[in-house]
Amino acid sequence: MTSLILKNLTLPNGSGADIEIENGRITQIGSVSGSGIDCAGLQALPGFVDVHTHLREPGFEASETILSGSKSAAAGGYTAVMAMANTSPVTDTAEVANLILDAGSAAGFVEVQPIGSVTKGLQGAELSDIKGLSEARSKVRMFSDDGVCVFDEDLMRQALIAVKAFNGVIAQHAQDPTMTVGAQMNAGALATELGMAGWPAEAEESIIKRDAELAEQTGSRLHICHLTTAGAVEVVRWAKARGINVTAEVTPHHLLLTEELVRGYDSVYKVNPPLRKLEDTLALREALLDGTIDVLGTDHAPHSREKKECEWQNAAFGMVGLEHAASVLQEVLIQSGGSWERFANVLSVKPSQIAGLENQGLLSVGSIANISLIDPAAKRVIERQTNSKSVNNPFAGITLPGQIVHTIFKGRFTVKNTQIQEQQ
Repeated sequence: MTSLILKNLTLPNGSGADIEIENGRITQIGSVSGSGIDCAGLQALPGFVDVHTHLREPGFEASETILSGSKSAAAGGYTAVMAMANTSPVTDTAEVANLILDAGSAAGFVEVQPIGSVTKGLQGAELSDIKGLSEARSKVRMFSDDGVCVFDEDLMRQALIAVKAFNGVIAQHAQDPTMTVGAQMNAGALATELGMAGWPAEAEESIIKRDAELAEQTGSRLHICHLTTAGAVEVVRWAKARGINVTAEVTPHHLLLTEELVRGYDSVYKVNPPLRKLEDTLALREALLDGTIDVLGTDHAPHSREKKECEWQNAAFGMVGLEHAASVLQEVLIQSGGSWERFANVLSVKPSQIAGLENQGLLSVGSIANISLIDPAAKRVIERQTNSKSVNNPFAGITLPGQIVHTIFKGRFTVKNTQIQEQQ
């Protein structure tokens, strides 16, 4: 019998406790006799869950692999990630989904759950085998064409109806492609000044409004990926007030960074959807604090150096984010007066519910021991290099609070004293 005792930690409700773990499960929370690892000063949280990760494998292993992405996730306190479908081949068949599930299991650092594509090949012309993916060994519950929008209204309606049969969810990349041809950054005065094609807020907001109405008509679950504008926040508020079954995520970079960073033409700040104005960032923060936005989704999007370290116009869209998401959330939520219980809900509880993950988001006796331990008093200047294969890190050079000290996945350390624990 393997046993582990974590001593003197702080629970999300603020109380002090010990946690005993045996055979991968939490067996006691409270005062536990015996010696263990001193966790004084550390905040214990359910292992983090990311509903929006790009692991690039299969097909783009120069940017990331399931193993390297899993290590990066563990370093950020994650015990589960949802792997987006824009791989090569696309995750539009049970075979590809099962391959990703098995590779994640073999890596052993986090639970890797594949997201199925909504349409075959992400082409937006014909639905993927949604039923077949849901019945596969990988039991896909979340579907997205992230990177492109499911623009055809009838196809989107069909997809929502298809996932309703098993309580699945469609995660939409809200972007009207007719409004964003050649777009390189947020539309507005700065885009005009820099001579770049602009990305209007309406491209996002119009699709969210349309899809919310479709979700209302079908009674299906809709999840909005990477919300970025003040107007989009208002659409989600409107939808929730109507009782529509919609959830929304925000990324760490859209909570912290603005379009002003584009002035230097540093392609690390090129991202889809783009960095917006300060007033949008502030609206996103308010929406996270008041619960309009449900979860933090990293949209971790690694790219090889050749795809990012080039002229802005030719650079790929995307940023890495798994390792610093918790610090950004502490900066925005905790330092604005939010509670650690709310923090756990945003990074652990609600994401696991949206994704349909049964063994995540729990910190209770009997649950699988997926635990993140963070030092909230730490402050650090973020370095560019992470455990990811890619270095397109937009937070490099920024001072952020908090440090993941330990990550425990299924009762064993994947990160101990801030160091990745290679699996035997």
